[in-house]
Amino acid sequence: MVSQKENNALRYTPSGKCFNVGFMCIAGSVGRGGRNRPEDVRTVQLLLNMHQPQVVGPLVPDGVCGDATIVLIEHFQRGVIGGKDQLGFITPNGEKNSGTTLEALRNGMPPGFVEEKLEAILIHSPATEAARFFAPLLAGMQVAQIDTPLRQAHFLAQIGHESGELRYTEEIASGAAYENRKDLGNTQPGDGKRFKGRGLIQVTGRANYQLFGKAIGIDLLAKPECVATDPRLAVDASTWFWNAHNLNRLADADDIMSITKRINGGTNGLADRKEKLMRAKWFLMEAHPDASIAGLIRAMEAVGLVPTSRKHSHRTHRRKKKHGTPDHRN
Repeated sequence: MVSQKENNALRYTPSGKCFNVGFMCIAGSVGRGGRNRPEDVRTVQLLLNMHQPQVVGPLVPDGVCGDATIVLIEHFQRGVIGGKDQLGFITPNGEKNSGTTLEALRNGMPPGFVEEKLEAILIHSPATEAARFFAPLLAGMQVAQIDTPLRQAHFLAQIGHESGELRYTEEIASGAAYENRKDLGNTQPGDGKRFKGRGLIQVTGRANYQLFGKAIGIDLLAKPECVATDPRLAVDASTWFWNAHNLNRLADADDIMSITKRINGGTNGLADRKEKLMRAKWFLMEAHPDASIAGLIRAMEAVGLVPTSRKHSHRTHRRKKKHGTPDHRN
């Protein structure tokens, strides 16, 4: 039987699946006097940027906890949670305070998959790479029906591991080991190097390049390198592989072990894939089961600023960047 304490750490999706939200997106404290690990600071900066206009910004998410970051943390705490936590200081749940600020930041995120969430999920990825891949990922996931938070979380966790968080779209090894691999269709001299692995989830071998090229209507046998150099093709290679191996079904079952075996052939890197999956779930899946209540209202209810029994009418607004709005330096 699940204890009350354990049950409080579980949230349920509309389909009845549950996931553990005890995972926190930061490992240590951020703010004035905090540990301020760069990846934690960058995570908080991205969360704050997703709360405009409640928070005036945006911050440059550089992982440096400067005065501007602390001021915006305080501004958010005063305006949204009424100063319930120590001002200018954010902790994961279980540390010095209740973690109310982090909960409110999570609950107030815009719905769906946005660029800041991609950066936050793949927190070690260079911002330039997240920006380069966001639009192809958004389009590619939609076409491939990777269109639920759980499917997206599994997909992003896997491509995050396979690509070194968007750093690599081509196998580092030369590909010579694939020479004469008839199971990959490498029947001509030089096929091993020519058709080495490319893509966020890599396509490898002449036969697979031919199948993928036929699926997208491009002759990849003539120019296989473009799968690594074109972000759209790097994404399409991954979604093609994902659908060819029916991985949406396994994602719906929350079966990371089977997904990893289909992609890797074994379980190499399973711990990293699991960690990335938990992080992706934190940013993409509802922390509260009632999706009809706006995020900021939920956060305010959680700290007692709004009576939970009160009926609310609201509109959910997506954040829009204003042209000419200067970035705040950390």
